[in-house]
Amino acid sequence: MTIDIRRTKIVATLGPATESDEALDSLIKAGVDVVRLNFSHGSAEAHVARAEKVRAIGKVNFRHLAVLADLQGPKIRIDRFANGAIELEKGDKFCLNADCGVNDGDQGQVGITYKILPTEVTGNDILMLDDGRIVLEVESTDAVRVNCKVLVGGKLSDSKGINLKGGGLSAEALTEKDKEDIKTAALLDADYLAVSFPRTAEDIHRARRLLREAGGQGGIIAKIERAEALVNLEEIIDASDAVMVARGDLGVEIGDAKLPAIQKKIIKMARDRNCVVITATQMMESMRDNPIPTRAEVFDVANAVLDGTDAVMLSAETATGEFPSETVRAMSDICFNAEQEARASKSQHRLNTTFNHVDEAIAMASMYTANHLGVRAIASLTETGSTALWMSRISSAIPIYALSRHESTNRKVNLYRGVFPIFFPSIHTNHAEANQEAIDLMRKQKAVDDGDLVIITKGDLMGTNGGTNAMKIVEVGSMAKFVG
Repeated sequence: MTIDIRRTKIVATLGPATESDEALDSLIKAGVDVVRLNFSHGSAEAHVARAEKVRAIGKVNFRHLAVLADLQGPKIRIDRFANGAIELEKGDKFCLNADCGVNDGDQGQVGITYKILPTEVTGNDILMLDDGRIVLEVESTDAVRVNCKVLVGGKLSDSKGINLKGGGLSAEALTEKDKEDIKTAALLDADYLAVSFPRTAEDIHRARRLLREAGGQGGIIAKIERAEALVNLEEIIDASDAVMVARGDLGVEIGDAKLPAIQKKIIKMARDRNCVVITATQMMESMRDNPIPTRAEVFDVANAVLDGTDAVMLSAETATGEFPSETVRAMSDICFNAEQEARASKSQHRLNTTFNHVDEAIAMASMYTANHLGVRAIASLTETGSTALWMSRISSAIPIYALSRHESTNRKVNLYRGVFPIFFPSIHTNHAEANQEAIDLMRKQKAVDDGDLVIITKGDLMGTNGGTNAMKIVEVGSMAKFVG
């Protein structure tokens, strides 16, 4: 009997709550597909050790877990206060002072990490601190000071972020710290590298060049969290292997009320352009402290699934929360149930477009056939995972099994919606034997049973990148179907 499986993937951030082997093992058993290493915290040595531990425990659990290295980027922050957090009231005057000492903030001013801020804002600009909890209006500036009036007050503590409403700050996407961290990402063989605050496609190209120069082969993820990125969205998507709807900083810059429509737009545009998409930020935030999610969080995750996201991401919920594995299980259950809705498994994707590659055409033909023939599963014998990626852009309830001899490919495709990696060492020139081995392996994985129809895609020259040029329909258990 074949089993039903969740198609939407789960990305979980590692941290103190998942530091032990037992906690990590529990997280993996709960259903994590990709682990995120947040390079805003921790040393290079700690990140390398975590990646090694993840892969070792994943191997014990027969899982091809992907590792995502997330760069800090140019997070623009205030410095620290001399005597701890302050309380700002509406109408107070407050200064962001580039000349203030790093630890010398007080009730009237605080230092800033972004020293050129006074030259980039003008009167009436709105600055959002601490993810928008504190709102300041710029009244005047000079060479080093941004003099503000408090519009929305509250508690302000050390090192909180600063955003300019509407965007427009010129900070480079890749800082010197990021460039060093890219070397660490290459060292730990990260499957994905996430670039924070990109504004243009060139930011993505630059990150890819630096990663390749350091010896890394991972895919590049663009985190969409700047207002400027929305202006250049198509070119950023085309330059990236995946995009992340990073709703925290993006919501602060454009306003939270605009986020739902923007999220849907990004997901649709990414899928239309054959790009993977992750939805992130505060998806199960209440489960940092509670063992069950709110109904609003259930709806949030489910709606992202219905929109077609490849993956949903957990941040503090699994990094520092009280219930990391419970959160993953709850998210998995929500995703699985949302996927039962008909519109999550039907697609009009690219029915009226021309394909650029033979393997792309085979991928589209396979999905069209599978959705109209009652096929149980698709087996894509693949070197790079490209065919499986193209297939995964079609909404379908039919699982796509990516069979590859390359562990890097197996880990990479684990981020794709509806794609499940299986290690397949064979590069037979005898296609009948290759077909039989693929089906035998899928039966062993309980993916198919006797009598099931399976589509197999592969190339005449197995072991060649981009060589997929054949689609075959076979019936499990009927040896006559495997000829040729």
